[in-house]
Amino acid sequence: MAFIVPKFIEKEAKIIGPLTFRQFVYVGIAVIICFILFFIAPKIVFYASAIILIPIGIALGLTKIKGISLPDVLKNFFFFSISQRIFLWKRKAIISKIGKEEKEEKDIKGLETSSLKTFSKSKLKDLSSRIET
Repeated sequence: MAFIVPKFIEKEAKIIGPLTFRQFVYVGIAVIICFILFFIAPKIVFYASAIILIPIGIALGLTKIKGISLPDVLKNFFFFSISQRIFLWKRKAIISKIGKEEKEEKDIKGLETSSLKTFSKSKLKDLSSRIET
């Protein structure tokens, strides 16, 4: 009897209870910071920071968006926000450079050395009418 074996299963080992090591580190750092603030800061600062830090640590450790962990989503968002964007629809400059280079090659050598074939508009119209019929 043949069995179907699933492939590409990535599963981190549960090291500390139901948490993986990475999840434990995120939650643990938030708890350690709150523990330190319990002894150093006034009670109101401790409660305010605990209300903020513990949910952030739990969210970073346990939340997944479409199978991607929250720290990876935030990292991707940050790098996307600061990265340079290239807009490819500005093709006029590229076409004009190619046209200038072809003209210069024709002027210098007297022969067309380009491997690209160019068609006049009448040949294109004739070809399109053949294709449509």
